Amino acid sequence: MTISSQPELLLAVSPVAVTEVKKFMDAEGVSYDQGGLRVSVQPGGCSGFKYGLLIEDAPAEDDLVIPQDGFKVFVDPFSAQYISGVQIDYVTSMQGSGFTFKNPNATGGCGCGSSFSA
Repeated sequence: MTISSQPELLLAVSPVAVTEVKKFMDAEGVSYDQGGLRVSVQPGGCSGFKYGLLIEDAPAEDDLVIPQDGFKVFVDPFSAQYISGVQIDYVTSMQGSGFTFKNPNATGGCGCGSSFSA
């Protein structure tokens, strides 16, 4: 019996965002079996932290790997503490289109939608 030491990490990706991620993966020629979407949190942004999204060919050795609808999400251990419960969506408005994040752990944010404080 194998016991996983990976903590439980809840992350929701909306159906619209799933479609957009798959478009980016297809455009970059990244396999759904091995590759995926890296979701990260980095110091910076106008509220203290900012989100990062990147298509990658494979997870890093210490990544948490979260299966989504047809692809994987990779989260590094530092980012995992801020990402649990986050909902990722893709919205189109008159100001443009892009990914948005709803984070129940955030204690503050700003108008840009990609920066938060915790």
